[in-house]
Amino acid sequence: MENSNLNEVKAIYTQLLDAWNERNAEGMAELYSEDGESIGFDGSQSIGRQEIFSHLKPIFEHHLTARFVSKVKDVRFLSSEIAILRAIAGMVPTGQSDINPNVNTHHTLVVVKSEGNWRIHLFQNTPAQFHGRPEVVQQMTEELRELLN
Repeated sequence: MENSNLNEVKAIYTQLLDAWNERNAEGMAELYSEDGESIGFDGSQSIGRQEIFSHLKPIFEHHLTARFVSKVKDVRFLSSEIAILRAIAGMVPTGQSDINPNVNTHHTLVVVKSEGNWRIHLFQNTPAQFHGRPEVVQQMTEELRELLN
């Protein structure tokens, strides 16, 4: 697949996390298609830009959200206009400098190119708790910590 498409898909993911890290609900919602869907870490589901914005705005207004640190693991093109991005992510709580391993997550992003622009059709934020396998949590945390330096 064309390198520019790969870079554009990675860029929209970066923009999504940058908007989260900047606590910018409008900036996040704008990245979605009109009927885009967001499934949060706690299972909350929001469909459509307005609902996504309405879900995120009070979170940013009432909580000191942690900063995402992430690593793209794979980008797979289903066609020239549809891609799936998978990443791992950790969160650095406000005022701290290290990742909180209890909230490590897998990110899955389905993006669709329409009228020359990539838009998020689905973003799913799945907890990576690896029940009964603390060594896998530690391995993921260490991989993400490398990005902090």
